[in-house]
Amino acid sequence: MLSKMGFSKLDFETEIQEMSEGQKKKVLIAKSISEQANIYIWDEPLNYIDIITRIQIEEAILKYNPTLIFVEHDETFIKKIATKIIRIEK
Repeated sequence: MLSKMGFSKLDFETEIQEMSEGQKKKVLIAKSISEQANIYIWDEPLNYIDIITRIQIEEAILKYNPTLIFVEHDETFIKKIATKIIRIEK
């Protein structure tokens, strides 16, 4: 999964605390996707994510169709992925 998100073999030797915020987010998403669950809960999954990884995440979600609750501010992602939207406003 991480290889598909742009990680090289050398990146696997890097301690997570030494990774960029984007790399850390990729690790967390890959870990989440790799674990079988009845429901996934993600908080702003696109923070620090580059466009190529974003497309890969969208494609994986659309392909595997997991039950997913997420908080995200990116309207394009929301419209592409969400089947139901709950907006909380002041």
